[in-house]
Amino acid sequence: MKLSGLGVALVTPFTSSLQVDFPALEKLIEYNITGGTDFLVALGTTAEAATLSAEEKKNVVDFIVKINNNRLPLVLGIGGNNTMEVFDSINYTDTSAFNAILSVSPYYNRPSQEGLYQHYKQLAKSGKPIIMYNVPSRTGQNMEAATTLRLAEEFPNLCIIKEAAPNILQYFDILRKKPKNFQLLSGDDEYTLPVSLAGGDGVISVVGQAFPEQFKTMLQLAKENRVQEAYAIHNNLVEITRLIFSEGNPAGIKELLHQLNIMENSVRLPLVAASQTLQESISKCLQENNLKP
Repeated sequence: MKLSGLGVALVTPFTSSLQVDFPALEKLIEYNITGGTDFLVALGTTAEAATLSAEEKKNVVDFIVKINNNRLPLVLGIGGNNTMEVFDSINYTDTSAFNAILSVSPYYNRPSQEGLYQHYKQLAKSGKPIIMYNVPSRTGQNMEAATTLRLAEEFPNLCIIKEAAPNILQYFDILRKKPKNFQLLSGDDEYTLPVSLAGGDGVISVVGQAFPEQFKTMLQLAKENRVQEAYAIHNNLVEITRLIFSEGNPAGIKELLHQLNIMENSVRLPLVAASQTLQESISKCLQENNLKP
């Protein structure tokens, strides 16, 4: 199993009455397939999965599988801070349509490095391909490079890390020492290019679902070692990338997708929609950087 290039963490579009907007979700999927996205991630944190009911999650997953129609590889988010509950969910969920499970490291509990190791060791017993996801800004605990490498060396089905540590040196440490077949995907949009140039396998992106063609081209240029051309795209996307995270995720990306005429900018509590100031900043940035179709 290999997932590389541009993966996108799909948002869950909502109508103004906060119901799942399936026509908008279809539009988003088709936009990304047409734009060159390499794989799709369902029910990640960007999807506001924590605010979806069990029935809504099933309906969203079934819909994504149906619309994708085997055109792109799919990844399914199944994570939490109760190890055995996550393990049971991975075992009992029909994952036949998915290439891998994306499972975030336990949040709130703040386990030690040994606790993180034991958590993923238990998940590995499912036998399913699992993408470990380290995102300290959300979980409150960093999974250090040594822990990631220990897991990668011992459990072949823990085959990828989506790394989103705030310290880019941690990415480089993993890339230097990882087993040959272990993959690293950037979990930070702004680190995508330098991590790819250092040997990373791509990204699971938030902003990439708004600009799949640009991100795909940037990654291809990096692969061809056309560094200056790749950085020209990177630099053109830096400001909009920072803007969409300035009031939290996915409020910013939903506003951006709204301005690209793909969906409403509705989010569920406890999130709130992008402020008027952010809306205006996004609009200005799109115009000044020639990003709006």
